[in-house]
Amino acid sequence: MIAFPLLGAFILLVFNRLTDRWGHLLGVAMSLASFVVAVLAFFELIGLGEAERRRAVHLYEFIPNLDINMGLLIDPLSISFALLITGVGSLIHIYSIGYMAHDEHRRRFFAYLNLFVAAMLLLVLADNYVGLFIGWEGVGLASYLLIGFWQFKPSAAVAAKKAFVVNRVGDLGLLVGMFVIFTTYQTLSFAELKPIEVENGTTLAIGLLLLLGACGKSAQLPLQSWLLDAMEGPTPVSALIHAATMVTAGVYLVVRSGAYFFPEGSGAALAVAIVGAATLLAGAIIGCAKDDIKKGLAGSTMSQIGYMMLGAGLGPAGYAFAIGHLITHGFFKADLFLGAGSVMHGMNDEVNMRKYGGLRKYMPLTFWTFFIGYLAIIGFPLLSGYFTKDGIIETAIEHNQVLGWLAVLGAGITGFYMSRMVFMTFFGQKRWAEDAHPHESPTVMTVPLIVLSIGAIFLGGYLVLSNRLLLFLAPAVGRPEELPTFHFVSVPGITTLALVAVGAGYAWVRYAQAEVPVVQPRGSFVTTFARRDLYGDALNESLLMRPGQWLTRIAVFFDNRGVDGLVNGLAAGIGGSSGRLRRIQTGFARTYALSIFIGAALLTGALLLVGTI
Repeated sequence: MIAFPLLGAFILLVFNRLTDRWGHLLGVAMSLASFVVAVLAFFELIGLGEAERRRAVHLYEFIPNLDINMGLLIDPLSISFALLITGVGSLIHIYSIGYMAHDEHRRRFFAYLNLFVAAMLLLVLADNYVGLFIGWEGVGLASYLLIGFWQFKPSAAVAAKKAFVVNRVGDLGLLVGMFVIFTTYQTLSFAELKPIEVENGTTLAIGLLLLLGACGKSAQLPLQSWLLDAMEGPTPVSALIHAATMVTAGVYLVVRSGAYFFPEGSGAALAVAIVGAATLLAGAIIGCAKDDIKKGLAGSTMSQIGYMMLGAGLGPAGYAFAIGHLITHGFFKADLFLGAGSVMHGMNDEVNMRKYGGLRKYMPLTFWTFFIGYLAIIGFPLLSGYFTKDGIIETAIEHNQVLGWLAVLGAGITGFYMSRMVFMTFFGQKRWAEDAHPHESPTVMTVPLIVLSIGAIFLGGYLVLSNRLLLFLAPAVGRPEELPTFHFVSVPGITTLALVAVGAGYAWVRYAQAEVPVVQPRGSFVTTFARRDLYGDALNESLLMRPGQWLTRIAVFFDNRGVDGLVNGLAAGIGGSSGRLRRIQTGFARTYALSIFIGAALLTGALLLVGTI
């Protein structure tokens, strides 16, 4: 699975322009080959008994003295991620053939896509934290390359650097957490993870450090600021990073490390749930005020990953719903991002929804696939999001009423901002620029949209009903004492649907029935708050960047005046003294003989004086 896309990236990067004509086809073929291997591994795994669904593949000894080996692990959790990464990733590769058709560096783009898929697969297939961390950093590198792919745009270059720097903060948490795990338990292998007792706060510290790492990769508060800027990359990058791969890595880390989050008495799991609930609301609020279609979807990604983190913070009872929502989100969010790219493709790369309107007549396939993804994400009954997100909400209410009802509120806001996006783009009056000529995208772009929309319709029900996903994942993540039952009719479910309907209705009145101004109105304080990403960048600048600048200036001053001053002063003192002392060196032997004679006389006189005393 890992070797195919890694080989594709190697060939495309090493042979460079020689692969320009067929490089994109090689990239797609390698991703599809990896998907085929994942499917074969999946069917082999389900053919085994439940107790045997854990296959380790030893590669080599990595650090022999510390008993750290490199190996891969195929179990229900890792194969679920592998199928999502390679399946949805391959559809995004195919879509990219059309989307990047006129880019002169298309071959390099597919090389980076292959590299990204290979790194993500290593992350989820590694059998220990060291392998996971190598894949973790590989994903960070590939995301930097992809977000900044159009590096001629200053905004893209800055966004890539921002994503890289913010993720290093989270990576530090993961790395220190690994140090503490190894120091405390003398292992970094997942196979040796077992229920752990709380030991002087060590387990809590490990959980919080791992959570910090998860927040960086999954754009959860307080490390969310990079996500919206990452929209500067090509749209397929947004679909790959923000739907099926990188942003889900944090959820994988929390679920895989459950032993460090759920010992009795530890508060790490509660911290995960709180972060998830806070982020799902923050992302939803941000999505309400964005006119850039991709940034609106980025806010939505923050919010939906927040739901997954909330579910992951509930233990085995919420794991299945969290992973189920992660899988279905991979389909309907990739559908939405690629649908947005299709709209941009037909609108001269315009991203401002205020300059859209009425596009459903001109882009029918894009509209219907986008509309299906929209229905799935808002939790329309019987579509994928309805089963997985409502499952998280009901489980959360059973465990923590406050967090559960905050998730219900988030669902209502989701109904508004996603309806706003659909109505501003596909309904209402035309607000296009004069040179815009909207048209449907080519088949190579619309076929992946159709496949993803089919998954957005049926996948959620298949995974959740009869607890199929929960029972499949149980050998890897455990199972709750009592199997949950999905309730088609419940107070939380009815309340959620009612709030979604209210949000959608309000959006219809504001953005479908009323005229949408082409120029963004000033808006209230709350609107400005959301447009500026809840002042996350301003907060980072005030609390971190500016104090960091002053710290840097103080360090530079100390280095220049203190360290360099001491060294330079010592050198100057020696140089000056040497310059004065060298004047006594005349070069005449008679002078030196006289100096020796005088010195000997003084020494003799001193000895005689001491002798008389």
